[in-house]
Amino acid sequence: MKKTALILLLSAAAFSMEAQTIYDALRFSENHYEGTARSLAMGNAFTALGGDLGGITINPAGSAVAKYSQITVSPGVNVSVNTAGGTALPGETTPLGFGNSIKNSWSRFNVPNFGVSMNFDTHRTSGIKNVSLGFVVNTTNRFQESLMTSGEHNWTSFMGAEAAYASNAGYDYNSLLASDAYNYYSAPWKTIMAAQSGMITPLTDYPSVYVGATEKYDINDSDPDNVTIHTYTGGPLDQSYQRLTSGFKYDYVINLGFNISDFVYVGANLGITSFNYNSDIRYMEKAVNPADFENIFTVDEQDVTTYFNDMMYDYRYSATGAGVYGKFGIIVTPIKGLRLGAAVQTPTSTTISESWSESGSTTFDNPEFNASSESPVGEYQYKLISPFRANFGAAWTFGTFGLISLDYEICDYSAMKFKEMNAMQTGEFEYQNADIKDFMGTSHMLRAGIELKPVPQFAIRAGYGLTTSPEKALNEYGNLVYVSNIAENTMTHKGSFGLGYSSNGSFFADAACSYTKYADEYIYPYDDYAFDDNGYSLTPEILHKRSLWNIMLTIGFRF
Repeated sequence: MKKTALILLLSAAAFSMEAQTIYDALRFSENHYEGTARSLAMGNAFTALGGDLGGITINPAGSAVAKYSQITVSPGVNVSVNTAGGTALPGETTPLGFGNSIKNSWSRFNVPNFGVSMNFDTHRTSGIKNVSLGFVVNTTNRFQESLMTSGEHNWTSFMGAEAAYASNAGYDYNSLLASDAYNYYSAPWKTIMAAQSGMITPLTDYPSVYVGATEKYDINDSDPDNVTIHTYTGGPLDQSYQRLTSGFKYDYVINLGFNISDFVYVGANLGITSFNYNSDIRYMEKAVNPADFENIFTVDEQDVTTYFNDMMYDYRYSATGAGVYGKFGIIVTPIKGLRLGAAVQTPTSTTISESWSESGSTTFDNPEFNASSESPVGEYQYKLISPFRANFGAAWTFGTFGLISLDYEICDYSAMKFKEMNAMQTGEFEYQNADIKDFMGTSHMLRAGIELKPVPQFAIRAGYGLTTSPEKALNEYGNLVYVSNIAENTMTHKGSFGLGYSSNGSFFADAACSYTKYADEYIYPYDDYAFDDNGYSLTPEILHKRSLWNIMLTIGFRF
């Protein structure tokens, strides 16, 4: 079924308990600028413009363009819209699972921008004419999702996948059941949870073979030297998947800018990036007909038959991080009306602290066999080095009537790197860093904005942005290529619109609305372990389509 080869690593694997994946690195390194209502409305195409506190995060030289001091605050509302549903096998139209495509929205209040910039006039006619000093807080990424889907499926199950994994790994059942297994046994926590919550058990006569509570099995022991055991799902299951993600990434910058002869503007930022990320995932399976799922348990040497009813699995993950970087920018005005700008940001060294836990439960028609398990809270701390990024821009002003602006930003995410906190440790992230080099590449960001002023006090604005995916995957020939070359809907598009008012005094106000359509995401609720005669995986695939509305008001004063 995995009809898009790009999915091999990128499934945003809902239940991959492996921390520090290449997608964690990408998630915490990406920038999706918000800023002020003016910068948002113009697509954040501010590399060559300046004069706005939302653009200082993009080009530090922008603060020197304004010959006045200013303060802004920008409250806003975000509405995340998520649609999730199953996909079909190649050549078919009916989803293999999760056939109930569900659309869900989630609104949150936020303050994506706050800033103050002080401008000091040197009273010189040439050289350094103005110096600006400021402190600005801008949102550079937002984590906001609420998605769910459900539907019947009768080929595979979560518990079947866990049983197949435990069988292949050869885990000892008694060790999985030990009271201290979460702390001392080398099996993944999900496998320990599955065993302790009654989701998987080994066969009595073949203790190395595990079966799930949703599975039946056939044994062919006609040849004692070549015993084969075939396991399969007993009947249809009502499966459901939910994910709630929240958090944000802010950049706090201390800015210094210089206006040199009204011709060259230079600036520098000392940036501190801070983020908070939370993800809660719930997966459930319920027997459509419990009689299809017979389970036999041995109690006091007697076989007792019961029937599976339902199961629930929860995974909770949180991460916080803080890092430091420098950014340097320049804007020049070679001829009247034309502005050219450029900025470069150093790698960001971020210290990340994460925690996670998981739990599961299984119920049967005989409650005596109901079971549950909850892991302790795991904690880990590490460093992430985010790569250089550079942006270039050009803008043309039409007197006081309006302007247009174009930006190009580039970032090579293959340069991301995980590092251990302890310098004495080596090799901890060898495989993750190798995956980053192989499966990540360069992302290109294009931004455009326009502003028209039919009257001096009133402005109409619009903008557009496009971000390409840095991810790579194997194509049908086994070659690594960018996912945009082998799949549709892999880019992020952003459109925006806004209005502005500037009084004859110091007060000004701007309003903006933006719509972001993110790249499609494919989610696999459990691992592959069964295939049809054509070699297609029978594990359900969930297609997640995500968009975000951003409504913002900026209130400011110039002085």
